[in-house]
Amino acid sequence: MNLLFVVLIPFIGAGLAARVSRFGRLQSAWMAGGVTLASMAALAPSVTAPFLGETLVQRIPWIPALGLDLTFRLDGLGLLFALMILGIGLLVILYARYYLAERDCMGRFYGYLLLFMGSMLGIVLSENLILLLMFWELTSLSSFLLISYWQHREDARTGARMALAVTGLGGLAMLGGFVLLGEMVGSYDLSVVLANGDLIRSDPLYTPMLVLILLGAFTKSAQFPFHFWLPHAMAAPTPVSAYLHSATLVKAGVFLLARLFPALSGTTEWSVLVMGAGLSTLLIGAYFALFKHDLKGLLAYSTISHLGLITLLFGIGTPLAAVAGVFHIINHATFKASLFMAAGIIDHECGTRDMRRINGLWRYMPYTGTLAMVAAAAMAGVPLFNGFLSKEMFFGETVSFSADHTWDWLLPSAVVVAGIFAVAYSLRFIHDVFFNGDPVDLPKTPHEPPRWMKVPVEILVAVCLLVGILPAFTVAPLLSVAAAGVLQSAPPDYDLAIWHGVNAALIMSVVALVGGILIYAGRRPLFNLATRLEGLLDAKAVFDWLLRRLLALACAVTGSLDTGSLQRMLLVFIVSALSLGTIGFLGGDAALTGDRDLLPADAVSLLVTIALITVALWTVVLHRRRLTALIVMGALGLLVSLIFVKFSAPDLALTQLSVEVVTIVLLLLALYFLPQHSPSESSRARRIRDIGVAGLAGGGAAALTWSVLTRPYESIADYFLENSVPGGGGGNVVNVILVDFRGFDTLGEISVLALAGLGIYAMLKDLRLPGPACDARGRPWNWDMHPTIMAALTRLLLPLALLVSVFVFLRGHNLPGGGFIAGLITAIALIMQYLANGVEWTHSRMTSNLHPVIGAGLLIGLLTGLASLVFGYPFLTSTFTHVHWPVIGDFELASAIAFDLGVYLVVVGATLLILVHLGLMHNASHPDDQERAEPNHA
Repeated sequence: MNLLFVVLIPFIGAGLAARVSRFGRLQSAWMAGGVTLASMAALAPSVTAPFLGETLVQRIPWIPALGLDLTFRLDGLGLLFALMILGIGLLVILYARYYLAERDCMGRFYGYLLLFMGSMLGIVLSENLILLLMFWELTSLSSFLLISYWQHREDARTGARMALAVTGLGGLAMLGGFVLLGEMVGSYDLSVVLANGDLIRSDPLYTPMLVLILLGAFTKSAQFPFHFWLPHAMAAPTPVSAYLHSATLVKAGVFLLARLFPALSGTTEWSVLVMGAGLSTLLIGAYFALFKHDLKGLLAYSTISHLGLITLLFGIGTPLAAVAGVFHIINHATFKASLFMAAGIIDHECGTRDMRRINGLWRYMPYTGTLAMVAAAAMAGVPLFNGFLSKEMFFGETVSFSADHTWDWLLPSAVVVAGIFAVAYSLRFIHDVFFNGDPVDLPKTPHEPPRWMKVPVEILVAVCLLVGILPAFTVAPLLSVAAAGVLQSAPPDYDLAIWHGVNAALIMSVVALVGGILIYAGRRPLFNLATRLEGLLDAKAVFDWLLRRLLALACAVTGSLDTGSLQRMLLVFIVSALSLGTIGFLGGDAALTGDRDLLPADAVSLLVTIALITVALWTVVLHRRRLTALIVMGALGLLVSLIFVKFSAPDLALTQLSVEVVTIVLLLLALYFLPQHSPSESSRARRIRDIGVAGLAGGGAAALTWSVLTRPYESIADYFLENSVPGGGGGNVVNVILVDFRGFDTLGEISVLALAGLGIYAMLKDLRLPGPACDARGRPWNWDMHPTIMAALTRLLLPLALLVSVFVFLRGHNLPGGGFIAGLITAIALIMQYLANGVEWTHSRMTSNLHPVIGAGLLIGLLTGLASLVFGYPFLTSTFTHVHWPVIGDFELASAIAFDLGVYLVVVGATLLILVHLGLMHNASHPDDQERAEPNHA
């Protein structure tokens, strides 16, 4: 269970960090740090398992009937990434506390950061592919919020939208790949997938499955040709960039390559696609990094290049190449996080990141310069730093791979060229910023940052040094278990010694170092050439062109269908449904009528049916007279309620009546601002067309209903009737279904209701519409808005209505009633107080802020479901017992009543939120508040 809490704690802490900001800016930072430490503490008991050669799998039942469980996995690879996510995340939290300005909302920042942290932990600790995909999409959404944190900046909004579009489309493709992969092996559990590599590689759908999954991995890790979004994400605050580039977002793609390596690698398709993307990205990122004047832009393209390096290693496909890929993931996380933090310090203290202006900072910031030099040396692959060790392994693996293939010189030559550019852009980072003359017109006078702002950089730089000098005593154990997690077996022998003698890898490293120095020394002609080629190599321009074309196509299709007329859209919808339904009927040779015996029709049923048809036709005929049509619709609802009573469905009858009352009140409030008569908008020909389409649609629906009901079918009603009492502890089958058997559906439905209420609130907030001064005949409105008799009567009825509501709520598990019906009764009782007594009178006695009511309802429903997980049962599993109280006697107590309470609160909150704000518009139309509108005689 502890792995579940490792993932959940950041999600819970996100809300807490945002909430405590009201007590002071720094409280959010303390809370975020505490939440991260708590997640680390939850992980601690399981840390030893991978070192003992164990793969820890924790399974929590979720929806067993569908084969869906909350399953988490901890092996060496998951442990490595979890430690990086939490460890670097804690350093970023400390760093951001000093980086963010006074005007920046810390609560929002740390809330987004923890949400993102939890999403990443979910990816690396998931055992189920579908669960992994859910967290994958959450990282796209939470990174969108982080990148657009400075919402007032256009580049932040643009970069966030671009990142979401590219990674979101990749995630959609990956969903298709996961579905194919799961169907190949008959399970979505990684344990099964990783154990069936041969079966997967021999499947005829292997290639399309591989392409779809790689699209998800490549878009997330900014591999060519999807690399362009990452530099534009630099509009995010530097702490966000440091976190996203080192241990989290862009590493999710290479994590997926590592995770699925045993199952998908070892084929020509894997080598061509993964190596091709990795090599292209390695070269393109290294080239562009050298010519970027923005400090974070240089680091962004260097990240792209290093991600290409890691991808290329996994594409090579050998076990030792996978070990080298994991090793470089570790090293890149440390030196890239420290470099971004150093860049943030420079920006924070100088007011700019333009390397053409921030020259000669050594005399102002020597300590920060020293830290940046160490990190840049690690990025360049200088000996005695951690980047050198993994890059030497990388060079060695490319030589070994090329020895077995034609054109054996091509791959080593290409990676040496990338290494040369890596040295050049690392040298530029140091020389142009800290030396190379004097600062040029800086917005601020540079100086060293606060002491604790440098601590995260110091820790990461120390790791770069220690791993580079003492690899066997620092990183070797973690690398070994992480490599075993990738390979699902013991890793091959490798040596992390600093010196391996003179070999091909060492020679390539020396060539890269010397070549990088020479390239940087002669950079001026290269910069001129890059300036001329800049417009030809702009991938963002291609993306923008494609986006414009797509939007133009969407607008053209929408414009041809949607002319702003609801009637037209309904016509398109009905005709489409009718066409598809007709195709379904024509596709088979079965008769319209089945062989099931028909039930006798009694006189009452026939009478009600005739009444329904009559009232429905009457509504159509009188629809232009709005108030009359509303009354007729109310009668129609009453008839439907009577049908439910006739067929022994009292719960549905009560619900229908309650909904009818709420609907009538809602429509009456809306009708106040509308003319009493709607205008005639249809010609005679159009009305004939609409009658024909409606007749065909109605006839088609009737034919489908007749075809289904005249055939034998197996109903699930018997199952619920048999298991309602023994399984759910309640005699009211409908309520037991809602809060127990189908509780997950109900949770989704109240979530939709809550969102609908909040959406309508957002549209109606501060909206004031002028009400009519008189009716269509010129008669003035009666401005006695709160008649004494109605006000007195509603005040007397309120306690009785609330008592009835409580009674209906408490009896709902065994007799007709429940949280939904009780919520509607309460909402009706309270809204009548607004209508009868006025907004001010009601607000003085009851809070108008209904958002906490909705939130409390959703939280209670969610916690009820999570409580069952604590006891090892599937989500939202209820329990019940019988309790004996003196005087009262024996009665049943079910845990589902807590979930029903959540339903009750959401229904009350959302319904009141909508109706009260319509009532506020009504109240604002009083002549004392605003000018009256002229009557509409349409």
